[in-house]
Amino acid sequence: MDFIEKTIDEKNIYKGKIINVNLRTVELPNGKISKREIVNHPGGVAILAFKDDNTILMVEQFRNPIQKKLLELPAGKLEPGEDTKVCGLRELEEETGYKADKFEYMGKIVTSPGFCDEYIYIYKAEDLYKGTTGLGDEDEFINVHELNIEKAKEMIKNGEIIDGKTISAFAMI
Repeated sequence: MDFIEKTIDEKNIYKGKIINVNLRTVELPNGKISKREIVNHPGGVAILAFKDDNTILMVEQFRNPIQKKLLELPAGKLEPGEDTKVCGLRELEEETGYKADKFEYMGKIVTSPGFCDEYIYIYKAEDLYKGTTGLGDEDEFINVHELNIEKAKEMIKNGEIIDGKTISAFAMI
């Protein structure tokens, strides 16, 4: 069976600073009509930054939608038309104060394909050196942590690290 849904109509129901929400009317494979609420997001980049062979940089920040502080990889939103590598290098420096001589694309993930079109592109950063600190966004409050990679894996297994992009990046190494 072909599971493709044919879009019949789409209208924007919310236009925000970061996301848009569209209501899409689709024809299902069985011929019935249904509605889909689609969140459009520009996507982002996450960076698995190795300070040395056994130490990675993580950031801790409060995430309002879930009302918790999370420990996660440095990451940030793509600007319109921005190259993913350029975004990753910028976000690495903004969030951690480091730059990287080696910056390798590892893969991409979709965050919540049931309702959102966001992709996150994951890079591995090595040969780090100090860049400019204090470049972060004015509404972003971050603590940078250096973490042993085995400790980070343990924290994922025991539920202390729950961020999806971070867990996904660990599956790529």
